[in-house]
Amino acid sequence: MTVSASPSSNTASSAEVDAARLLLARLGLSPEDLMATPANRSVSPTFAEYIPLVSAAVTDGTRRVYGSYWNRILHHWGNRRLDEPTPSEIKQLVVRIRADVVPRRNARGGRGAGEHLIAALRCVYRHAEDDGLITRADNPALKVPKPRRLPTTRRAVADTRLAEINHVAATTGNDPALDTLLLRLHIETACRRGGALALRPQDLDPTQCLIFLREKGETTRWQPVSPTLMEHLQQHTHDRHAPAAKQLLRYADGRPITTRRYDHLWTRLGRHLSWVATQQISTHWLRHTTLTWVERNFGYATARAYAGHTTTNGDAGTTATYVRADTHDTATALAALTDEPHPLSR
Repeated sequence: MTVSASPSSNTASSAEVDAARLLLARLGLSPEDLMATPANRSVSPTFAEYIPLVSAAVTDGTRRVYGSYWNRILHHWGNRRLDEPTPSEIKQLVVRIRADVVPRRNARGGRGAGEHLIAALRCVYRHAEDDGLITRADNPALKVPKPRRLPTTRRAVADTRLAEINHVAATTGNDPALDTLLLRLHIETACRRGGALALRPQDLDPTQCLIFLREKGETTRWQPVSPTLMEHLQQHTHDRHAPAAKQLLRYADGRPITTRRYDHLWTRLGRHLSWVATQQISTHWLRHTTLTWVERNFGYATARAYAGHTTTNGDAGTTATYVRADTHDTATALAALTDEPHPLSR
């Protein structure tokens, strides 16, 4: 007896056809797309070819943060194409970079280096997505989680300790006027180093005692300062011949300062104050100090505005949309902090 082949053995069932159609619809494809001759895909560029293009397309701040990590990627993978590394290889590179981190007293196992390396890779691949070199589904950096960030060890500095810092800065070093101005600027405004270094004479509003701060993430804000600080900023501009559209903070010979001035300042303070060196106190501790005081005395909304945090960070909840503080609120907090009246305080 001859057995005939079952029709279902060579042809798809109606359910399978429907499933295929549904899948194609979700992918935005048609049967004709599958029949078309595929176009030749261009060869993906190497990291050595593409990273310089990304570096030229980002802001100075982004380049400063990721530059050293891009150099490490170039060292290890310069001749590899963007579409070659796998998530497992990225994890291996993270382990290698973390192992190469120079151990310091406040080191945390290279977590920061691993986090920044992944962020630097994600920046490269994000541009590659935008340029049509890869798809989001093929982005290997998105498949590697960043190391969990540990709680910060920074905290507010006590008033007595803050007085010690200011005293040593004012009585040591080759430019006490510059160092005390830096400290007061950061204590009053809680600005970051980048914000202070980006400050220009044209960013001063002496009438309303405001300065225009430009900080990371291209955020900007008008920040109240005391009349005393405004007077010193103007005097510094005059004495050090700072052009209106150029950097305000300068050495005595007129050269603009860099982050090295901060490094030298805190190294010197650590030599005179052992607890500064032991706890690795830095300028960012001053930001913690001021914002903690503002939050304790004027509430979370005012502290958030004082810090220049936006409501798009996603860490404050929907309520932050309705309880925003304004410049008058931050000016009121500043007046209490400095014990000086401010033109905009309530």
